Amino acid sequence: MRIIAKRTLREFWEKHADCRPDLEDWYSIACTSDWASPHEVKKTFPKASVVGNSRVVFNICGNKYRFVVKFAYKTRIGFIRFMGKHNEYDKINVEKI
Repeated sequence: MRIIAKRTLREFWEKHADCRPDLEDWYSIACTSDWASPHEVKKTFPKASVVGNSRVVFNICGNKYRFVVKFAYKTRIGFIRFMGKHNEYDKINVEKI
């Protein structure tokens, strides 16, 4: 998978250093994966939540933070759409972000 953009992850972990190892691990796994469907993402990350409109929600740091990735499975690209604390996530419309 090609993940757009690692810079977004890096900027987030620079503000929240406690999540850096989790985000680096996620990025490494995602970049070496060839997910063709949400089901395949769930096989790799069973605790991820598949929501509508090709989005998957990932929890990091014991669910302290969440991030949303919109996947274009045909082209194998994941677009990071949101990163934030759990309470910030509660304020967004995950299917439209």
